[in-house]
Amino acid sequence: MRTMTQSFAHSTLDALLSDLVSAALDGRAPTREQALALLASPDEDVLDVVAAAGRVRRTYFGNRVKLNYLVNMKSGLCPEDCFYCSQRLGSEAEILKYSWIKTGEAAELAAKAVGAGAKRVCLVASGRGPSDRDVERVADTVAAIKDGTPDVEVCVCLGLLKDGQAARLAAAGADAYSHNLNTAEEKYADICTTHTFADRVSTLQDATAAGLSPCSGAIFGMGESDEDVVSVAFALRDLDPDSVPVNFLIPFEGTPLGGRWDLTPARCLRILALFRFVFPDVEVRLAGGREIHLRTQQPLALHLANAIFLGDYLTSEGAPGADDLAMIADAGFSVEGRQETTLPTARAEQVALRRRGAGTQVAANT
Repeated sequence: MRTMTQSFAHSTLDALLSDLVSAALDGRAPTREQALALLASPDEDVLDVVAAAGRVRRTYFGNRVKLNYLVNMKSGLCPEDCFYCSQRLGSEAEILKYSWIKTGEAAELAAKAVGAGAKRVCLVASGRGPSDRDVERVADTVAAIKDGTPDVEVCVCLGLLKDGQAARLAAAGADAYSHNLNTAEEKYADICTTHTFADRVSTLQDATAAGLSPCSGAIFGMGESDEDVVSVAFALRDLDPDSVPVNFLIPFEGTPLGGRWDLTPARCLRILALFRFVFPDVEVRLAGGREIHLRTQQPLALHLANAIFLGDYLTSEGAPGADDLAMIADAGFSVEGRQETTLPTARAEQVALRRRGAGTQVAANT
């Protein structure tokens, strides 16, 4: 039986969740106070939080789950010092290190992923940012993938871009560019000293201006406060990404954050719920670290996120693909087909207009 205080607190949460759902369905962002209250809600009420955010997810995305697949084109030996990363400068993590894989190998990996149900292939390379020669190499890989599977989405993640590089990737047929903000601007210097939060924002803006669909998210479990979680969520909303990966820290031994195990499944679910309320009609993707932090609660996370990564991550193993497909089916969801449009109609039309406008501007400048 609930005490009077507990009943009052529960009714307050009910009112908060009702307001958040109404705002999301009207396309309005939560207030900062609402976002902080959601993150501070007690663990015993997490199912109520999931149910409320799940209403928003079902309204915009039904029961579909989009599958994404990572192709690690270049691993390790990065000159940046991002404290969370196993590929960072000075990392002692035991990972594979290799230079660029061949175009044919990348295309073959992409084809296998598509055969397993992946709708988007993400081409990722370690480093501060690509040289122009690197961009040409990736452009050739994009073309090879598109030649074999024209309707697959190709997202590129190469770090900080220089002038003209985003336009070259768009011209090669890339659909999206991924560059995470990772944490709040106020906390950024605590997780990296070799580049800034502003550098990341600038690259994402350049990619968007070139007509690439912006993909940007964050990593949680790095010692951030509730204020930090809300700040990075709102900073991302200001950038208006089409897809938002939510990562949970994989604490690699041999990195500065190797000993951090701050997250619980309930904490992860509340963060995912917040991102669904902040991004009601945007692809929210369950990304790195889900297996070790959500554990047996991963099926609940599908009621919040409408996309996941299938298979392994950049330098760590994910769940076997067959297990993920079984989890999706057992939870009552279905894999989104390549012919289905991920984003709701109004949002998808906005994206198409933006890309056509960018293409027209690039043509006028050449």
